Amino acid sequence: MKKYIYIIILFLTIIIASCNKFLDVVPDNIATIDNAFTDKYNAEKYLFTCYSYLPSFSEIYADPALASGDEIWFNKPHQLDPQARISRGEQNIISPIFDYWGSGALYVGIRDCNTFLEKIGRVRDVTDYQRVQWVAEVNFLKAYYHYYLIRMYGPMHITNVSIPITVSTQAIKVMRDPLDSCFNYVVNLLDSAIKYLPADVSNPLTGLGRITKPIAMAVKAEVLITAASPLFNGNPNYADIKNPDGTFLFSSAFDASKWVKAADACKAAIDMCQTVGISLFQKKDYISLNPIGDTTRYIAALRNSVTQLWNKELIWGYSRSTSVYLQYSACPRLYACTENPVGSFMSPTLKIAEQFYSYRGVPINEDPTWDYANRYKIKKGTQKDRFFIEENEETANLNFGREYRYYSSLSFDRDTWFGNGKGKDEKDVYHIHNRRGEFSSIIDQQQYGITGYFPKKLVNMGSEIRDGKSFVAESYAFPIIRLADLYLYYAEALNETKLTPDVSVTEYIDIVRNRAGLEGVVASWTKYSSKPDKPTTKSGMREIIQGERLIELAFEGKRFWDLRRWLLAEKYLNQPVKGWNVDGNTADEYYKVTTLFPQTFSTREYLWPISENEIVKNPNLVQNPGW
Repeated sequence: MKKYIYIIILFLTIIIASCNKFLDVVPDNIATIDNAFTDKYNAEKYLFTCYSYLPSFSEIYADPALASGDEIWFNKPHQLDPQARISRGEQNIISPIFDYWGSGALYVGIRDCNTFLEKIGRVRDVTDYQRVQWVAEVNFLKAYYHYYLIRMYGPMHITNVSIPITVSTQAIKVMRDPLDSCFNYVVNLLDSAIKYLPADVSNPLTGLGRITKPIAMAVKAEVLITAASPLFNGNPNYADIKNPDGTFLFSSAFDASKWVKAADACKAAIDMCQTVGISLFQKKDYISLNPIGDTTRYIAALRNSVTQLWNKELIWGYSRSTSVYLQYSACPRLYACTENPVGSFMSPTLKIAEQFYSYRGVPINEDPTWDYANRYKIKKGTQKDRFFIEENEETANLNFGREYRYYSSLSFDRDTWFGNGKGKDEKDVYHIHNRRGEFSSIIDQQQYGITGYFPKKLVNMGSEIRDGKSFVAESYAFPIIRLADLYLYYAEALNETKLTPDVSVTEYIDIVRNRAGLEGVVASWTKYSSKPDKPTTKSGMREIIQGERLIELAFEGKRFWDLRRWLLAEKYLNQPVKGWNVDGNTADEYYKVTTLFPQTFSTREYLWPISENEIVKNPNLVQNPGW
């Protein structure tokens, strides 16, 4: 307990020191209806209250998408945490984990948004320009809260007006609205917001985190992509679900026009981003005070596209987070420490390490030159491997000959780690030693990576372990949507609108791949893959695009929702969770594949359960199938 108190105090100290870098959208006290709309000052506090209901995107204990699937696994003490319980199949209807419906958080947020929209007109000292912009921001937030619930639960009850607390019990016994009506409502709200939102924040010192036109347009694209995807577009598993009055909640017919709308929205959002200067973070954008080569620069740029504060690729960042605890959880001990300054308990699974491409830009099981059959055997690093692997040290074959995103996203035993207190030249690096008894390995039962991997991608390059005692984190706004995400959405939508993929489909995938130092899709598959025809078919290109998203957006909370909307969670989440034997002292002992958990996923888990208590209180609510 004393140890946890110390950690909490440390985090609070770091967070307080970092708050001046972020827009603080949470007021010092929640505005009340009595005084909220008496003047501009209090009205703006109420506006910020509407922002305060945004889900905690970077908090592993609060964001189901970050670590509740198969990307990250936790050591035993952390298996009791909510995100680990979801990944272990422990969701339930009595007390649902991450209960965004029954707990009321998002519905309360929607109610407060409605109250703001209904009452902002009475505030006299707000200019017309400010009032219009504030209304647009709140319309966006209201739309997003609806969308978040739809993505989790499917059909919901559209809440368009604030409901007084004095309303009768019967009046709140509402039914769920049909899914297509829910999506249409969200898109219409977003359109009304987009019309009046600014293209950019007027004052970056105080406005970063406020909703802008590019944010709203990118979210609209994501909403329409979700609506067009197999989970919600003609899914036969939900064809018979209906309200007590007989209204069917899901359309059983596939609608191809939904993909056309999604593609159009993606392109409009991309054009808007280009107008305001949002672009991919390239290797030339990484500023180093010392000369470094292309290899190190590629890896540094890829890390910075996620963790550099308010970088040029970020469309929407989570301004309420300083990402301190996330980095503490993800970072291994980089050298022998006198204490345990980092948690090190976020551990990517072996399947995630295997999903990244070979250095030729194709899956490792499709590259005939890559020794897939012997990927678990041991090999010694040489001088030519030094930018990735410690020279003359042994590690798994799996860690050799991989693309730059592998080395920017993952850390592993005998990994080369640039930055975070090192970097006066390319020889000035850390090397992770993670076998039992070594400095990065199991120190106590809580602070170690159970699979042998660490999500390097989530650790800002400016964060440091100082004097072997304390972790000083460089804050960043966690990316909710960045440009590479939008590019891959666009490619996906275009592919679904065509009979066979063409150059327009590969254009934006190739931009993302080129940033990572890879050739384009067609060139790579034609020259290096055992399946050279894959990019020529719609299904083959779909598989390639899905693979690109799983790699490019790893550990950013995207895989969790993507696998669900693609109806692929049953394929991926019904595989055993594996890692290395981190109890091994020697290389031979350590590099034995170990099954950590026989993970299973059932069809019912595609949608969240509504709590049993909510169903009892409102019998008009139809429970999601399987629960």
